[in-house]
Order: sequence, then structure tokens, then C-alpha cells
Amino acid sequence: MRQYDAAMLVEGSIRWQITEDCPWDLLLALAFRDLGGLTDVCEEQIPPVDPPLTPVDIAGLDRDALAAQWRGWWAGIVRRATRPFISQVRPPHFEVFDRALELQELVYLSYDQAMMWAEERHDEYQRAVDARAHPLADAYELVQRRQFELRRQTGSFRLDLEVLPVRDAGAWVVAPDTVIISERLRDNPRAFKEWLTPVVIALV
Repeated sequence: MRQYDAAMLVEGSIRWQITEDCPWDLLLALAFRDLGGLTDVCEEQIPPVDPPLTPVDIAGLDRDALAAQWRGWWAGIVRRATRPFISQVRPPHFEVFDRALELQELVYLSYDQAMMWAEERHDEYQRAVDARAHPLADAYELVQRRQFELRRQTGSFRLDLEVLPVRDAGAWVVAPDTVIISERLRDNPRAFKEWLTPVVIALV
């Protein structure tokens, strides 16, 4: 199984840190959410993935239990601090879901589709990063400018930006210090800077 644990970008100092990543487990989680037809009950504020995935047949599964198990998994992986360094979603038995049997069955039903989709999306993200001359230069410049305006150093803060391929352009706060931003927003330099500027002002 391919692993993608070295792509995280980091900018900052001793006092502050901004990171950017396209986390493998979050890609898989949103893929399984959409494949399970759970977009209306699990992290509803985050739009469906793009390109879209066709839901699989979950007629034999308890949908309420499946949604609850997905939420439990998401809660453990959405923050960088609690996300496993190496994905635990591994065939053939997917032991990480041994106590989440509905979710485990969904993974069995849709693993190949989810893997293929996630691999293609992660490769697209990496190509976008490689095409940028200075991947997080805007973030650094904004923090430096704000410190100059305030005539002081920033207080301590961390901001983790998780770039994911969803249908709508936007950003969604999903946990303390953690924001999901769409690829559409991240790939538009002007729109990204316009979004990030008030965030940096609030943090610095």
C-alpha cells in the first residue's frame, strides 16, 4: 500500500507555525463518507468530494451505526496531533475498524474505489505543490507584515491547513487549529491570500 506521510509543508518560527498538507487518512475518510452516502449526516458542512464518487449499496448496513462509527474515526484523525503518522487503514482485514463493524464492512465494499480516487487526488495535490515556487511564502509574508504593523512579535499559535478536493471553493474550521480548505481555494493565489489575511490578523 502506498503511503503519503512526507508531503507536509511547514512555515514558521519558535513562536508560530503554519502547516499545509493533503492528509492521506482525510482523503480516505471523505471518500468513504461519500461512497457510503453519508454526506448529509457526517461533516455536512464539508461539500462532497470532487470528482464525485458514486455511492455503493449499503442496504445491508445499519446507516445510523455506520454514521456514528465514521464520526468516531474522523474525530481521531482530523487533527494533526492525534492522526496516526502512518495510515492504519490497511488490507486485508482493516483491523483498525474491528470495533466499528459497519464501517469495516463499508471499507470492504468500497476500498478499491476509495484507494484509486485518493491516489489520483494526492498525486494532483503534489503536482500543484511542486508547481509553486515558494509553497507557503504568502503565509510567512502575512505574519511578518502583521508583526511589523503591531511593532511586536506574534504570540504563540499554530494553524494546520488541510487541502482537500471538495466540490465548492471555501474553508471550514473542523477542530482547534485545523482548517480544511478546498483545492479550488488553495489553487487561486489571490483568493487564498484574501482568505488567509484576516485569519493571520486574528492569530497574530
